[in-house]
Formats: sequence, C-alpha cells, structure tokens
Amino acid sequence: MMALVLHHGHFCLNTGFFSRIGFIWPFRFYIPSIIMKKPTLLSWSSGKDSAWALYQLQQDPLIDLRGLFCTVNQEFSRVAMHGVRLDLLQQQAQALGLPLEVIEIPWPCSNEAYGEIMSAFVGRAKAAGIKQFAFGDLFLEDIRRYREEKLAGSGIEPIFPLWNSKTPELAQQMIAGGLRTVITCLDPKTMPVELAGHEFNQTFLDALPAGADPCGENGEFHSFAFDGPMFRHRVALQAGEVVTRDGYVFADFLPTTAQ
Repeated sequence: MMALVLHHGHFCLNTGFFSRIGFIWPFRFYIPSIIMKKPTLLSWSSGKDSAWALYQLQQDPLIDLRGLFCTVNQEFSRVAMHGVRLDLLQQQAQALGLPLEVIEIPWPCSNEAYGEIMSAFVGRAKAAGIKQFAFGDLFLEDIRRYREEKLAGSGIEPIFPLWNSKTPELAQQMIAGGLRTVITCLDPKTMPVELAGHEFNQTFLDALPAGADPCGENGEFHSFAFDGPMFRHRVALQAGEVVTRDGYVFADFLPTTAQ
C-alpha cells in the first residue's frame, strides 16, 4: 500500500506499491511538513536587547510576529526607565514595520494597579489569538521568574530568545551585526556621566568601568535602537539636552522628519 512516512523531517509517499506493479521510482514524492507558527508579541523597551531579540524572532520560522507592546509613563509620555519620548517610540515602530500597543502606566503607580493594567492587556492579547510573549531578558533569574509567574495559567507562554547569552560576546555581535543604538539613561553610581547620549559602539564598551555589564543588564544603562538589520529604514533623530532626575542621568533624543 501507499503511505505517508516521515523522512529527514518531511513527509513523503512510500512508493513500494508502485514498484511492485512494475513502475520504477528513482525518487520520493516529498510533501513539506506543516509548520504551525505561533502568534507572538514582543515586549518592547525601545532598546538594544529588545531590538536584538526582535532580530532573532524575525529569523525564526516558527514565529508569527504580530507586533510590539511597550509600557509608557502616562505622566511624562516616555518609555519607563529609558526615558524615550512617545513620538520617537512610535516613529521607531513605524521604521520596524510593526504594530505597537502602548500601555499607559500612571505615575505614581502601585504594584496592584500595575498588575491590573497588565492583566487586562494579557486578556486582550489572548482574545486576539496571541500564544506567546517574547522578552529580551538575558540572565536575571528573578525577572524571568516574575514574567513566568504572571503569565502562568493565562494561556500565553513566555519565551526568551536571548536567554543565557554571554553579554561580552553579545555586545560584540550586536555591533558587528549593524545594530545602532544610543544611550538614553545611565546610573551615575556605576557609569561615567559623559557616556549619556553616546552611541553604543566599541568606543563606548572600552570606556565602561570595571564590573559594568557590557549590555547593561544590571541596570547600568538603557538605550534606544535606531538602525540595524531588524529595521526597514533608519529612525531619524537628533540629540537634545542631558538632565539628572531621580538619581539617574537622561539623554533626550527628539524625532526628526529626514530619513
């Protein structure tokens, strides 16, 4: 009889039946395996780790990337911690060619209020058919555990495309791969103030003090990605003022119309 069999990752027809009745088959009929892509949203910070996670997802044949979601401080209309303006964030999403859902968080915001806002978002995502949330976390176990606990039982699976990356090597991969970012926020207790607003490049890495993580995973700095292989076109921006607020140094960047 003729049957479908799995051969080297593809389904093919067993042609023994045809051989028995006198036909010679020098090949198999291959039927490509059915690939079930999972509808996925990426948690977006506007920075380099999110951008590099996006690049990995774009190359994954099992991912159906539906868009980005990002929390924004409602009081200041800026990305939390990164300090990126909302209009620049929106321009960035357009340059990536992806829908962006902005989740406004009041300031100040209790843990309870934050949990309610994010729970409502998870419910909307599930109703829209989303199966996975992707995160750009690198190695902080407590952050990963928090995300897993919050999504447990929701029907949405958390995935971590950059997990356990070695940050010295990852930083070099990002730069060599053409990712371009600028430093929008830094902790002056761990970083030289003059690096605020600097581009994330080899000169920046060489200037990092001993003990600073090359990717800023311990909160040393935050960034804004404006060009790279994950973008359709470069984000046009210009540098603004550098200010100190709430114990951190913020470098402002403004969107421009020129591409």
